Amino acid sequence: MFDKEILRKFADLVLSIGVNLQKGQGLELACPVEKREVAEAFTEVAYSHGAKIVRIRWEDEVIDKINYSCADEQTLCEIPKWYVDSKNYLMEKNFCYVAIAADDPSIFKDIPSDKIAAVAKARSQALKKFSDCVMANGIRWCVVSVPTPSWAKQVFPDAKNAEELLAKAIIKTMRLDKDNPTLEWKKHIETLDKRAEFLNKHAFSYLKFKSKNGTDLLVGLADEHVWLSAKEKAKDGVSFVANMPTEEVFTAPHKDRVDGVLYSSMPLCENGQIIDDFKITFKKGKIVDFSAKKGYATLKNLIETDQGTRRLGEVALIGKNSPIAESKILFFNTLFDENASCHLAIGKAYPTNIKNGENLSKKELKDLGANDSIEHVDFMIGTNDLSVIGVKKNGEEIRLFNDGEWII
Repeated sequence: MFDKEILRKFADLVLSIGVNLQKGQGLELACPVEKREVAEAFTEVAYSHGAKIVRIRWEDEVIDKINYSCADEQTLCEIPKWYVDSKNYLMEKNFCYVAIAADDPSIFKDIPSDKIAAVAKARSQALKKFSDCVMANGIRWCVVSVPTPSWAKQVFPDAKNAEELLAKAIIKTMRLDKDNPTLEWKKHIETLDKRAEFLNKHAFSYLKFKSKNGTDLLVGLADEHVWLSAKEKAKDGVSFVANMPTEEVFTAPHKDRVDGVLYSSMPLCENGQIIDDFKITFKKGKIVDFSAKKGYATLKNLIETDQGTRRLGEVALIGKNSPIAESKILFFNTLFDENASCHLAIGKAYPTNIKNGENLSKKELKDLGANDSIEHVDFMIGTNDLSVIGVKKNGEEIRLFNDGEWII
């Protein structure tokens, strides 16, 4: 529910700041089928930026639900070669890739979680070459959102104008309400860059997380880790912003040096099912115990996907006064909710979070402590009273967060 002017501003922002589309380059847009007007706006704006070709990958979660309900698991797990080839084509031809994340958070609540997990694992395995390329910045990519009726109803269940309210929230967090959104984003990126520079300068050995809800976690950081912020650089040397909105600075934990317990601070929507009020215990990097008041089976299936989903692949720092946190809106969408809270990720680490990591072998990355997996799933741990302390190799401690907010 964006008007035409906002849609064009939105598309222009994502194509210029997000994927930084270059003249003569191809673009693929993954778009919900009910949002044809969004696809049309992106197509028109992309060609005005000099795109060589624009391809739309239509997505329909209602049809997906029917398939999950009616087809058997074995058939659903047979990922067609044409689908895999179409994804690999993007990296072979150096396409930019924009994905619109606007799913109904509980679309698959009535589907057996084991079935969903099996299909998700099969798809992740089939697309590992492409996902590895994406996580190593082999292509420029960006995840954004637009309001849909089903998603809006979950966020604002009692409102008659739910989609309009969600649209206003997205416009604000994307800075589309500003006179010059592109300039505002450049200023925002500079702020995040300064925080990443501070963390890289101090080269902490590990971080201490503690909050009154019971979180008491020691997160060791990978050897030669690098803190990154919004703007990254692809292998072709062109900068891009992978998530819009974004408020985080992030790096790679050491896969063998995480100890303690954490409690989730917000629900996690995973494969159309919601996990909430969960607790995870780590010992020497590995998950040794977990529980959840809601979505336990979904959490269990995620953790048991492969050996890498028993360990962490990302640690991200975000203050409680970020624009998304201040909105007081629970989006049930990780793109937004992760930017309202410090968070961690189960699964694969970004190679770019290791010095020269995009050019290292899997063994070299592993030796430095970077985790590998077919999954990468963020979940939120930030609270209003969260304390974060950085500890250097010599034992010196620097407090980074007090009461959930940056103090540096």
